[in-house]
Amino acid sequence: MRLRLILLVLLLGLAACGSPTNNTGTTGGDHGASHGAAAEASAATAGNAGASGAASRAAGGNDPATRNGMYSTAPEMQIDASKSYTATIETSKGTMRAELFANEAPKTVNNFVFLARENYYQNVPFHRIIKNFMVQTGDPTGTGTGGPGYEFADEPIAAERSYERGTLAMANAGPNTNGSQFFIVHQDYPLPKNYTIFGKLTDGLETLDAIANTPTTGAEGSTPTEEVLITNVTIEEK
Repeated sequence: MRLRLILLVLLLGLAACGSPTNNTGTTGGDHGASHGAAAEASAATAGNAGASGAASRAAGGNDPATRNGMYSTAPEMQIDASKSYTATIETSKGTMRAELFANEAPKTVNNFVFLARENYYQNVPFHRIIKNFMVQTGDPTGTGTGGPGYEFADEPIAAERSYERGTLAMANAGPNTNGSQFFIVHQDYPLPKNYTIFGKLTDGLETLDAIANTPTTGAEGSTPTEEVLITNVTIEEK
């Protein structure tokens, strides 16, 4: 019974800290509201999800919070699901490499690749860390309520996939509310298949451990007491 209660609490937290339910980027209390005007300005500068990487950098600058809500629609399909994609995730704690499952979750991988190539993830914090469960990132505001300004649908998870150590999966606020937030599973965890799996680490588990071992505080005990950032994400296509 105790294990079931703990799992329920963690699931509720994961859903609550998923993609925003309001694409204007003004949800999440005062912090989210303070970035509303910046998000609107960014959206006006960058346009829709077809904006170039240069436009994204110009709009976002060095402060990732200004990228919140900057796109009006999800990106069109740009990847070739028959090819292989690898993500190198550089962080302030070290580097991780992940195989992306383009043939299993093409829309999700396409979204991640698009955002990475737009430099959307540069200097974005890991805002939620729960050792032995997962580390969560992808929100440019660092509040757990931010996102790109659009949502897209879940994709089926292959029967053989589970939330094993090193798995990359989308955080959400309920069915079909994916955006930019994702998590990396720290240790094997019995989550229900409600979070689209789109990749898995092939290198850098020691970096994952270093992130997961960051001291935390807060009611849930998941708010890091020191800044841990994604500094860059690069994509290799073969």
